[in-house]
Amino acid sequence: MRKKTFAAAALLAAASLTLTACGGGADSADSPVTVVSEDSASQQAATVLDQPFEKPDLVLTDTKGEKYDLREETAGKPTLIYFGYTNCPDVCPLTMNNIAVAKKQLPKAEQDELRVVFVTTDPERDTPAALGKWLKGIDPQVIGLTGDFDTIQAGARTLGISIEAPTKDKNGKVVSTHGTQVIAFSPKTDGGYVLYGEDATVDDYTKDLPKLIKGEKP
Repeated sequence: MRKKTFAAAALLAAASLTLTACGGGADSADSPVTVVSEDSASQQAATVLDQPFEKPDLVLTDTKGEKYDLREETAGKPTLIYFGYTNCPDVCPLTMNNIAVAKKQLPKAEQDELRVVFVTTDPERDTPAALGKWLKGIDPQVIGLTGDFDTIQAGARTLGISIEAPTKDKNGKVVSTHGTQVIAFSPKTDGGYVLYGEDATVDDYTKDLPKLIKGEKP
């Protein structure tokens, strides 16, 4: 497992450089393409932070249409948080599937203990129903959250993750840009102490999850 230790302050600047832009293809708005900044290729799969991030103070709506207070609901639980959207053609589903496959290797009790949270960066299209349908095909236990875009953007920013509101380019293609980091929060401190880049594999998560469940460094 590749590891590196950084100060959280430094990552606030570095994380914002890793963005994925997804939009319609040249011939059809239904054929999205992805452009990833070159900086993403150089990132380690896992970065252990010497100054953990504080968990975002987010109150959003879950897939059942009910209010979900992120801090309150995940307090004292090992938690992975990812910001993405259901219409993403590759990075988002790949990341979520990698985590889901690794999670299935855990004992049932630990699977139930782990909180995996997917916060949409495209709330206009990702309604509670749309999120629920998409996540059901990946892992029904994943917590899908949607809500006001400005609130979501502000919450992501506290983790050094940059997201932009979906827009249409001059050709009418929908383009959505978002950071691709996964942040792991400790059940002991509720601090976000490990950051994963988009190059993290199933094997990476499979090796690390047992330790993350206990709040240990991977």
